[in-house]
Amino acid sequence: MNTFERFPERAMELASRVGDGIRDAVPDRAVKWVETGAALGALKSGTRVAGKFARRNPTLLVAAAAGAGLLWYAARRRARKQDGAGNAAIEGSSRRIEARRETSAARRRHARADANQASDATSTS
Repeated sequence: MNTFERFPERAMELASRVGDGIRDAVPDRAVKWVETGAALGALKSGTRVAGKFARRNPTLLVAAAAGAGLLWYAARRRARKQDGAGNAAIEGSSRRIEARRETSAARRRHARADANQASDATSTS
C-alpha cells in the first residue's frame, strides 16, 4: 500500500488521538462550559433567523399560531372527553318490573285525582 493512500487514514487517526488527549486533559467543567457556549451560540443564531422569517412572512406566522392554538384546543377537548364519565361503567343493581294492565277501579281513581288537580289549578288562578 502506498504512503499517499494511507495519508487520510493516518490523519484521521492522529486527529482522534489528539481530541481524546485534549478531552482527557481538560476538566469536565471546562467541557461543559464549551458545550454551553455552543448551545447559546446556536440559540442566538436560531433566534436571529426566526426573527428575519417573522418579519418577512407575518401571514405565515399568524397562520402557524392559529394552527397551534387549534391543535391545543382539540387535544384538550379530547383529553376531557376521555377522562369524563362517558367511558366509566356505572356500578349498581337492577331488577325487572313486569308491566300489568290497570284495573277499571284504578282508572277511575286516577281520573278523579286528575279532575281534582285541574279544579284546584283553576280556583287558585
